[in-house]
Amino acid sequence: MHAFPLRLRTQVIGALNIFGNSTGGAFEPTDVPVMQALADVATIGLMQERAIRRSEALAEQLQGALNTRIIIEQAKGALAQVRDISVDEAFRVIRAYARNNNQRLTVVAELIVTDPTALPGPTRS
Repeated sequence: MHAFPLRLRTQVIGALNIFGNSTGGAFEPTDVPVMQALADVATIGLMQERAIRRSEALAEQLQGALNTRIIIEQAKGALAQVRDISVDEAFRVIRAYARNNNQRLTVVAELIVTDPTALPGPTRS
């Protein structure tokens, strides 16, 4: 039996275990570099899969942040229009409402986008 490290530079991520046949045949010395090459290829594949998984997770997080930002901006505009206030003031109103009612900002923003008059307070006549 041989165990070959799955490593990238100094980082070891596992081991590739190679077992001999049932008749007890030993490995030839020329087999060792081939087996290490297989372990190196397996390492590259595993590291590539990890990198892809991380980049997909990051892309999902960034898309979620972008979607959240969009809905907040829409809510600010809708509330500013309905109440005849500045966009900055609309954001302060949304943030205060969310804090005072223990709700997430995005939940309040979605409510406003759906119905700009949903928050209590003055509206433009």
